[in-house]
Amino acid sequence: MRIPLDYYRILGLPIQATAEQLRQAHRDRTQQFPRREYSEATIVARKQLIDEAYAVLSDPEQRQTYDGSFLAKTYEPEEVEELSPSSEINLDKVEEKETKLQEAGEVIPKIASRRLGKRISSQNRDNLVTSEFDPNTPSIEIEDPQFVGAILILQELGEYELVLKLTHPYLTNNSIAIKDGRFGDPALVLPDIVLTVALANLELGREQWQQGQYESAATALEAGQGLLLRENLFVQVRGEIQADLYKLRPYRVMELIALPEEIALDRRRGLEILQDMLNERGGIDGEGEDKSGLGVEDFLKFIQQLRHHLSTSEQKKLFEAEAHRPSAVGTYLAVYTFLAQGFAQKQPALIRKAKLMLMQLGRSQDVNLEKSVCALLLGQTEEASRSLELSHENEPLSFIKENSQESPDLLPGLCLYAEHWLTEEVFPHFRDLSDKSASLKDYFADQHVQAYLEALPTESEVANQWVVVQPRRDPNEEQMFYQKEVDKLTVSDLENKAISGMGSVATASPASASKRTSNLLGTSSDNLLEESERSSSTIGAQKQLTNTSYGRYSGRIRERSRSTLPQFNESTSLGSEELPQSIPEHSPRRISTRREPIKVGRLILIAVLGLLAIGFIGLLTIKTIGWLVNALGLGGPRLEREQPAEVGLERLPIEIPEPNWVSLGASGPITKEIAQLAIQSWLDIKASALGPNHQVEQLQNILVNPALERWLPTANALKREKSYRKYEHDLEIKSVKMSNTDGNEAQVDAQVREKVQFYDNGRLTNSDNENLLVRYNLVRQNEKWQISNWKVLR
Repeated sequence: MRIPLDYYRILGLPIQATAEQLRQAHRDRTQQFPRREYSEATIVARKQLIDEAYAVLSDPEQRQTYDGSFLAKTYEPEEVEELSPSSEINLDKVEEKETKLQEAGEVIPKIASRRLGKRISSQNRDNLVTSEFDPNTPSIEIEDPQFVGAILILQELGEYELVLKLTHPYLTNNSIAIKDGRFGDPALVLPDIVLTVALANLELGREQWQQGQYESAATALEAGQGLLLRENLFVQVRGEIQADLYKLRPYRVMELIALPEEIALDRRRGLEILQDMLNERGGIDGEGEDKSGLGVEDFLKFIQQLRHHLSTSEQKKLFEAEAHRPSAVGTYLAVYTFLAQGFAQKQPALIRKAKLMLMQLGRSQDVNLEKSVCALLLGQTEEASRSLELSHENEPLSFIKENSQESPDLLPGLCLYAEHWLTEEVFPHFRDLSDKSASLKDYFADQHVQAYLEALPTESEVANQWVVVQPRRDPNEEQMFYQKEVDKLTVSDLENKAISGMGSVATASPASASKRTSNLLGTSSDNLLEESERSSSTIGAQKQLTNTSYGRYSGRIRERSRSTLPQFNESTSLGSEELPQSIPEHSPRRISTRREPIKVGRLILIAVLGLLAIGFIGLLTIKTIGWLVNALGLGGPRLEREQPAEVGLERLPIEIPEPNWVSLGASGPITKEIAQLAIQSWLDIKASALGPNHQVEQLQNILVNPALERWLPTANALKREKSYRKYEHDLEIKSVKMSNTDGNEAQVDAQVREKVQFYDNGRLTNSDNENLLVRYNLVRQNEKWQISNWKVLR
């Protein structure tokens, strides 16, 4: 079969490469081992293709012939003709080249001479796959068993999409080509093809992630993970893919939610992923682990970025649910949502609900400025003024006072601030309100708003609702109580009162309500707005306020994340200055409080006396028994005073021997005994690092790079995924050879019999039993022998 590869790409070289560059590239490629999960058959097939490319390109005549067909195929596809017999590759010279290479110590299998007789021109056969690719792409002809090695090389070269295209026919519909052994032993070939495709999907996903194509990256990663799950293979690779999917979730949410509203299904998918993250974290300000890599502060910033892409209805559903957890940050964001939606859609019932939530937050945070805006929008001007007096927000208060200089109260400045705050700070955080502006005149002119405000209780009645002393409750009951109050407003005050107010205003003190509404409308009439427009200083103040308001808002969000929800109790309530000065004498709590100290003191006294009596009786009993023993001569031998103690603090403890690897630093050439100790130390540390205790830090005691940088991620991945392995090893050193150029380098050939069991979450998933001849490369660093690399010889 023909595969879209060329010899230069196999070695990773340009066509202008020199002979020395060819030798170096061949050496590097053969020493670069693929992942350990690959079978020996795939590793051999890969090496055969690398050796074949080197055998052709290192022979000048063969290279000249190959270059001619290569360039003709690449640059003159329409003028390519069959190679004449005189231009065919000389097989005798190939065999002669292979003999020279073998004599020079370079291992080149004699597969090139057997296969290079096939013409490199673009002749097609029935079983070729070149028809699926660009006909101008250079290609080589390979044997069927080398297919797994070819796709592995393509995956290493970064041709991930090409790997997926080549392997797709063999991984769907139970391909007969794999089952009938066309590519080799199906038990070995299928896992290797699955592994190559999974790694191609993993790397393709990471590549698309870097390019900002987050949903495409997720699709590639999920395809690789799905294939591994279907075949129930390679738990470690599945863990790597799953870790990337977790970290990719914030990017996916941002990309999906930013889509136009017409693409509703994808946006809904983004909201579902966001909800999964919130559930795993335990809320916006929760400290649960969602494996996204975002801390609490970073996650709050992420939520802030998302809000620009969410509509009022989406934010209402999201943050109202977060407020129920309970979550202080969720409650505050829900307040903003109710305010924005209530004002924009002229539904004061939502503003009243926001005010109730602010009353709860106000027990631990200064939200008086927001409460004053809510009271203003509900026509409660006196309460709005009282909340302003309690606020400590200096810059907004300065703005309000500056724009209320010609008024007996602060309502003109508060009206101007409310319009500016809603337009510049609240509305921009909503997708459907970002281009809207707030107008109090239009809001209060709405008949539905007027009817609702006139149907509200008077301010004195509203205040009295929060003066009642509540009995003590545990935190869960308090949260349930608060939620019932909010739900009551949702059902009753949000609907019934607004509807009844439209029909009959007389049921809710019409005189006072009408007076309050008319006064407020007069305060925020055209005169006030025209005055603000004429004042140039006011415009400048608005711009200054815009820069500071967002900082105040962001700081308040962070404060919510560090605070807990306030609790209802009998000493804190709105209007606490009106609490009764005393509690009646018949109160059960007062009676129990007076009597409790007497009972506790009496119990303590009785307990102390009892302990003293028991101690005295016990001491008397011990003395009596000791006297009887001495009198009857029943005592054992005594320790003489002059007899020294064997162990004392002033004496040094027994020396603890250092671990085995410290003794590996013997100077001079390495011996079989030292090699045995070094390799055995590696096998023991490997069993500990990958075992159930995950002692990963021990790897650096025996490994150095490149082996260390290859095995550390593997050990850490197993630890994260709660997987481990149990090893049993038998070791026999075959030969030891010092380097001819460096006295601190050595090669050790060892026969290793390895039994391994693979566990996933404590469940045995697979096992293996191998007998391998391994060549270890050892280096002496810091006066001890360590392992830098190895390869399996057979």
